[in-house]
Amino acid sequence: MSVTDTAWIDAALTSARPQAVGALLRYFRNLDTAEEAFQNACLRALKSWPQNGPPRDPAAWLIMVGRNVAIDEVRRNKKQQPLPDDDQAISDLDDAEDEIAERLDGSHYRDDILRLLFICCHKDLPATQQIALALRIVSGLTVKQIARAFLVSEAAMEQRITRAKARVADADVPFETPGAVERSERLASVAAMIYLIFNEGYSASGDTAEIRAPLCEEAIRLARLLLRLFQSEPEIMGLTALLLLQHARAEARFDADGQVILLDDQDRSLWNQKQIAEGLALIDKAMRHRRSGPYQVQAAIAALHARAEKPEDTDWTQIDLLYGALEVMQPSPVITLNRAVAVSKVKGPEAALEMIEPLAPRLANYFHYFGVRGAFLMQLGRNEDARIAFDRAIALANTTAEAAHIRMHIDRLMRDSQPRNAKAK
Repeated sequence: MSVTDTAWIDAALTSARPQAVGALLRYFRNLDTAEEAFQNACLRALKSWPQNGPPRDPAAWLIMVGRNVAIDEVRRNKKQQPLPDDDQAISDLDDAEDEIAERLDGSHYRDDILRLLFICCHKDLPATQQIALALRIVSGLTVKQIARAFLVSEAAMEQRITRAKARVADADVPFETPGAVERSERLASVAAMIYLIFNEGYSASGDTAEIRAPLCEEAIRLARLLLRLFQSEPEIMGLTALLLLQHARAEARFDADGQVILLDDQDRSLWNQKQIAEGLALIDKAMRHRRSGPYQVQAAIAALHARAEKPEDTDWTQIDLLYGALEVMQPSPVITLNRAVAVSKVKGPEAALEMIEPLAPRLANYFHYFGVRGAFLMQLGRNEDARIAFDRAIALANTTAEAAHIRMHIDRLMRDSQPRNAKAK
């Protein structure tokens, strides 16, 4: 079976994972058991779905199959151990679970995702471990993917996740939805985890973009769930607005070959106006609370892009000011790098290049740093320095689409340099 043939299955499994793992965790009260049950259900799906087609509700199917397989495993290994309450007869036949799964709907496991998020973001865990564990357990991201999001090595992230799992087990964390006070305490970590899930989907490109797109949609869904729990919290409004405004550009971000289209070159008629309207309404509502936060500031930046009918209508001065406020709230070399793009529009590439030069040691392995630096150098006519920066960017590219985008700049440099070389001869 080709990659194309299985792409829809991969997308369905990715999208269904949070619901399925959350429900399996509720049944078995053990993270490893829930993960293993889900993986076994995925193997069954890869065998069954190509022949029989997708079930009406993939999450319900995976829950029932995963639960069945895990119960059978318990029976084989610990015959005397009490089994989880089983209110439905579950068959051992490959597709007999379909009949039961078809009778389930979202109401049977609607709280499981939030329960899972809040467990992973337990107060006994350091914040970095909370988010890393949630990304691994809830969204199923690989250690490599999570490490890239945190700009750390795979080995360091593997250790972080392992320690988090062990600490949850040692702490005998109750697998129940926390009360109101605990939910408020863990809200920041849960919001950060949702934001990183979205970014993992949003940063996908080329042949992975369509498969990873459900991560963006799942993050938006989770943000909306949080907003229902915290209806007067402006930062959750800001988070939801930010995700909506970013995802609204999805159809315009890549060409037919999967190559990246920069914001200024996108066909804005393809932007999702319904999502933009919802996002703009949310950020306007959030700002009326006059309790600013990082998500609201980022959403305000996205709103300025969304409101610009043409690239030249973009209010880059205001974007520069907003990034300046974000730097104070949440100091980060990546935020400064983003601000430099706005500065280049307002004050020119030389001022922007001066701003990012001190970031080099901290962003020595960051693809976007060298891509942006090369662009500034090219605008200044420093073509050889630009080529060196672009070569480094290609070496650090995470996807073929990123590499292809940088090669376009290098090709342009070569074309620009040819007349000068010919004249010299």
